[in-house]
Amino acid sequence: MAVIDPRKSWAALEERLARETDPVLRRNLEIVIAHTKAESRGDLDGLMATLTDEPAYRMGTPGAPGMRPRGRAEVRAFYSDFVASGATQLEHDIDRLAVDRDCVVTDGLMRMAYPGRTLLALGIEVDDPDAFYLYETRMAIVWPIDEQGRIIGEESYTDRDGFAGIAGRKLAEGDILPLGA
Repeated sequence: MAVIDPRKSWAALEERLARETDPVLRRNLEIVIAHTKAESRGDLDGLMATLTDEPAYRMGTPGAPGMRPRGRAEVRAFYSDFVASGATQLEHDIDRLAVDRDCVVTDGLMRMAYPGRTLLALGIEVDDPDAFYLYETRMAIVWPIDEQGRIIGEESYTDRDGFAGIAGRKLAEGDILPLGA
């Protein structure tokens, strides 16, 4: 069984969408689904198409400085760096989901496959630069949404440093389910 199944990132959102009758809540779920799928594909233009003209992000991990890209140029650069890192193979296994007229909140276990070369560039020692390593943390994301149904940003919170001990979590072939599987 795969350790990372990217389809889990939108499964709970699609399940809720199938039951939702309110058109505004449906719209909010649909834009987060579109964003999540674009992120999994590494589709930079698709990601940016889901955002407002002035997105604002706030990401944090306990004990670490947070990242706060603001505006289209900074957010695009953030996603461009993310796609270039090769870490787009991810799974957010959502077990808590809340939707209202102004935001979507997702919460669950985040797993990401980080390339060894990317980890080395971050100063994290690994034994195989050609392997993938498991980043894992619980993550809650608040997705504020504007009146036009575009994502204003992401406010993500993690319960621990997902990089701690990552060198010992090498992924084997077959641990990452391909997106089209």
